[in-house]
Amino acid sequence: MAEEVAEEMAEEVAEEVAEEVAEEVAEEMAEEVAEEVAEEVAEEMAEEVAEEGRDVLVLLPTGERLRLVLGVQATGRELWRRVCDEAGLREPHFFGLCVVKNSEFLFLDPEQKLSKCFSPDWSRERPEGRRSRAPFVAFLRVQFYVEDGRLISTRTGRHLYYLHLRERVLRSQGTHCEEAYFLLAAYALQADLGNHRARAHSGRYFEPQAYFPPWVIAKRGSAYLLRHVPGLHREQRGLSPREAELRYVREACRLEDVPVHFFRLKKDKKEERPTIVLGLTLRGVQVFEEVNRTRQLLQDLPWHRIGKLTVLGKKFTIRLDGRPAAHKLEFHTGCATRSRHLLRLLRASHQLHLALQPALARLRLEDAHASGRRAGAVVRVTLVSMRGWSAEALHQAPGAPSPHAHAHAHADQHGHRPEDARPRPAPRAGRRPVPAPRSRPGPPTARLSRGRGGGGRPGEVMV
Repeated sequence: MAEEVAEEMAEEVAEEVAEEVAEEVAEEMAEEVAEEVAEEVAEEMAEEVAEEGRDVLVLLPTGERLRLVLGVQATGRELWRRVCDEAGLREPHFFGLCVVKNSEFLFLDPEQKLSKCFSPDWSRERPEGRRSRAPFVAFLRVQFYVEDGRLISTRTGRHLYYLHLRERVLRSQGTHCEEAYFLLAAYALQADLGNHRARAHSGRYFEPQAYFPPWVIAKRGSAYLLRHVPGLHREQRGLSPREAELRYVREACRLEDVPVHFFRLKKDKKEERPTIVLGLTLRGVQVFEEVNRTRQLLQDLPWHRIGKLTVLGKKFTIRLDGRPAAHKLEFHTGCATRSRHLLRLLRASHQLHLALQPALARLRLEDAHASGRRAGAVVRVTLVSMRGWSAEALHQAPGAPSPHAHAHAHADQHGHRPEDARPRPAPRAGRRPVPAPRSRPGPPTARLSRGRGGGGRPGEVMV
């Protein structure tokens, strides 16, 4: 009897244990299956997103690259917001995203779909058998130039602006103002490396190719630059990186071919290749004609001289203010999209020019007051030829400020440079100095136009 009871109890215990084990095994198997299914679903969703998205590579002035994925229907504004967030750009007003078409930078329209901005491949599905496609490339660049870097309030924005101008200076061709490139190199070294230190900054502590245009290096030679530029770098001791960058911006914006957008246009639609170069500058528009690969200035038009900009298909027209309708400049852009881009950029540049005048006036007034409270010691750079020259400083600071010193110091900080009234140091015997460039008066003070209301047909802008 006892044995039967024991067997029954053992069977009940075995059944209970078996049921518990089966339940645990079933739960574990269910969890594993659920995890596998979830992973498969996630992989499928990721593949779908990758298939639907487009890979965009954005190149920054810092040399960094941003890799972003956007939907096929994304607009320029969506891409711009993503770039600003990734780059930490909190003041994006002066910058824009652009693509390269026909060897020319074209800024993206924020309201336009990216499918209209990039190549036709944007709208096409990925070909079968190809695991990935090449990314679509865009560039973060300065869209609106300003002569004073203090108008850019954020550190990131100022630094990106400075780096963009560094790139522009390396392509500059201002052979008539060679002195400027030496001073710019000194400011850039101070901004990049800080104060000159004898032990750390000796020999080839910088690469001339990163600070000078190729034509300066070809003319002077790397050895000459490495021997004499450190002296100019030493003279910037005490300048903070911020102040050095601001001075670089100020000097770079005085070069004629740096703070400017160039566009090649045709005189008429029958012309085989463009011979007209339109320059959008800080103060208006310049028109050049290329003759034997040399640009000859035809028109210098500050904003107050421009009455109307008109776009009609491939035709771009500038009408002069206060002149008969027959007095107009007509050019052919090659395509309607390029015409609209040019019109949009010129219109926005003019509006920003007007909006910044009060801030620029305040900065000039502050500088005038500050220069009145301190003695203005002005450093002048004098270049010398290789013949008979020994390693000496390339600059000279007058011992006492002249009556013109304060005005000149103020002019050195803001665009317009008055005629230099200080006597030039006489060259020593056997050392033939390079002739200093002529001082060129700045453009006349513009009578700022506030625009005209009403009127205008579609495709016309009153400026």
